[in-house]
Amino acid sequence: SSQNLSEEFAEAARQLKKEAPRIQFGKMDVTHHHDLRKEFNIQEFPTVKFFVDGSREDPIDCKGVRQASAFITWVKRRTGPSTVLINSTDQAEAIIHADDLAVIGFFKELHNDSVEVFCETARDVPEMPFGMTASEDVCANYGIQKNTLLVFKKGKPVHNEVLEDGRQNKLDLMRLIKTFTLDLVTEYNLETSVKIFDVPVENHILLFTPTNLETFNAIYENYKSAAGEFRGKIIFVLVDTNEARNGRVFEYFHIREVDVPAVRILNLTSDAKYKMPADEVTVENLKEFCQSYLNGKAKLHLSSEEIPEDWDKMPVKVLVGKNFNRIVF
Repeated sequence: SSQNLSEEFAEAARQLKKEAPRIQFGKMDVTHHHDLRKEFNIQEFPTVKFFVDGSREDPIDCKGVRQASAFITWVKRRTGPSTVLINSTDQAEAIIHADDLAVIGFFKELHNDSVEVFCETARDVPEMPFGMTASEDVCANYGIQKNTLLVFKKGKPVHNEVLEDGRQNKLDLMRLIKTFTLDLVTEYNLETSVKIFDVPVENHILLFTPTNLETFNAIYENYKSAAGEFRGKIIFVLVDTNEARNGRVFEYFHIREVDVPAVRILNLTSDAKYKMPADEVTVENLKEFCQSYLNGKAKLHLSSEEIPEDWDKMPVKVLVGKNFNRIVF
């Protein structure tokens, strides 16, 4: 909420006042300043923008940052180095074990396009520590031979991405790295919904199923197995259909009890929905569905409510998707 963010923002301001007095924090209620709202194109609330060197042209958007600690890191990475330079294996291990997640870039030399993209990505992902190294010893210790990005979770490498000059862009890396703040499959609830929507991946796949279903464990393992292949491209979400508080999600997807288990893909930008054509939730069916969606071949799913019993009783007939073609055409 705006209130929570406002408090975290104020806490960041308090802490940075001593460390970096040159950085000023301010807040504004734009309902009373329509001219500024228009000038800075404020579409949603709350919005945080960072103005550099006294210029009001092109302020930097600070999106998805919600904790004071992340605000502080974000600002520091904007005004100083965005990654820690690692010179020894001990130093690398210290960064890897300091937090739940860490991102390390291993490079042959520290002056190329890949390094630049890596540092730009670090600026926009303040939730995680970033380090980089060109030390041969450190690279050899982790068995790295090419320019590579490694993501560590609880001290263990969970993903490696070879970085080729000019091939990756900041947004792709950011999406990939930010997905590690979520589990491979994230169960939907009030707490996780905020995290799910904070990760800048617009494609979400949802598995609707009661978690006490006899076949649930097998279905869940299949779902998890497919999720690993599409990390950074599609976020895998589990919706427990036994949980009454998830009702709004079912309404949105027109899911009825008879349908479960059901799998849907949602594109957040276009609001388009896609239904998995196969009924069985196997690894093969899931992969095929996700791949056909990413290739633009999946068939759009237009939901329809059931035909009302009294649709034909009155002079004005009640039409829904399921009887529209038959009656109209």
